[in-house]
Amino acid sequence: MIDLHCHILPGLDDGPGTLVQSVEMARMAADDGITRIVATPHIVDDQLSMKEVGKSVVKLNRALKHQQVPVEIIPGGETASALDPSISGDFVIANTRYLLLEFPHTHLPQTARETLFRIRKMGVTPIICHPERNPSIVDNPGLLLDLLDGDVLVQITAGSLTGQFGRDARQCARYLLKKGVVTVMASDGHETRDRKPVLSAGVKAAARILGQEKAMALVKTNPAAIIQGKRIYQCQ
Repeated sequence: MIDLHCHILPGLDDGPGTLVQSVEMARMAADDGITRIVATPHIVDDQLSMKEVGKSVVKLNRALKHQQVPVEIIPGGETASALDPSISGDFVIANTRYLLLEFPHTHLPQTARETLFRIRKMGVTPIICHPERNPSIVDNPGLLLDLLDGDVLVQITAGSLTGQFGRDARQCARYLLKKGVVTVMASDGHETRDRKPVLSAGVKAAARILGQEKAMALVKTNPAAIIQGKRIYQCQ
C-alpha cells in the first residue's frame, strides 16, 4: 500500500520530533503493509523550502535502509489553502503536478473555488485533503461536490472511516465514498499512539462500501499513478 499523506519527517511540524520516532512510524507502517509514504509536512508559510524537505527525506530513507525498514519515503507537502500558489506549487508530490491542499479545519472558505482555479491555472492538480473532517462540508457535503471535476481530486483519512475522528466525520467519509468522489485514502499519520500511519483498518471499512477491489485502488492503484505523475481523473 501507499500512504499519500503522512507527517513522518522529524522536527518539521507537529509530527515526530526525532529521527528515531520517524523510524518507528515507518516500522509501524511497514507492519501494516505500507511500502511507500509521501512525507507531507504542513506548509503554512514560506519558512520551509522543498529543498529542506528533500534533505530530510534523504536522511530518513538512509536511516530506514540502515535499520532494514522496508519503506520508501517520497517528498511532498500539505499546503494551506491560504498560501499563494506560487509558494504552494513548490510542494507537489514527487516532482509531479499533484498537490495536497488543506482548507481550514474550521470552515470552507468562500474563496475555495478561486483557490482551486488559481492552482489549476498553474497546471497543477489539487487533491483536497480530508474534507470529511471540515465542519462546513460535514454539514453540507454538496459544498465539496460543487467544487469537483476531473481536475480536482479528493483524499479522505483512513481513521475517519473507523470512527477515530467521530461519528460526523465517519458518516461524511462514507457518504463521499458512496458518491464515488474519493480518489485516495491516506493515514494523515503524525505519531505511533493516536494518529498512527496505518491504512488496513480503513481499507476494510471502505471495502464494506465499495468492495475490495475499489477499496484497494484508493491505497494502491490511484496513489501509485499520482506518484508516477500519470493522468488520473476524479472517481465516479
